[in-house]
Amino acid sequence: MQCLMDHLVLNVEDDEAIINFYSKILMLAPERLEEYRAGTVPFPSVRLNPDTVIDLFPKEMWRKSAATGGGGDHLNHLCISMSKELWTALVDRLKINNIAIEEGPVQRWGARGARTSIYFRDPEGNLIEARHYEGHENSSKCLLES
Repeated sequence: MQCLMDHLVLNVEDDEAIINFYSKILMLAPERLEEYRAGTVPFPSVRLNPDTVIDLFPKEMWRKSAATGGGGDHLNHLCISMSKELWTALVDRLKINNIAIEEGPVQRWGARGARTSIYFRDPEGNLIEARHYEGHENSSKCLLES
């Protein structure tokens, strides 16, 4: 069976810090942000691609049901792939914003084989792997190009 990732859900402690990180550092397009801030929807999202979003659940949505109460307790890491050009720009933004690269660049296996990855954390400690598939540039444009 093959399927597409529809969405991931991150339990969020500081919604504004997470929204800023995912929209300004990773450059993912925010969705329903104005509605969330106006209180008309319970959470915002950021878009990875036309088929996939990351939902950002504020503490009010998950603290009663979370077994341990931690924001990232049930997430090992999430991986996003992009063109080498966008990946290089991300590495530069991480450096400019003093966001530590914990590991990499390293070769790691993923959905399209072994390619180059870096690992870093968002403001709440969720581990993110960002990779590029050299030679597959047109099939992996998850970040907004500006």
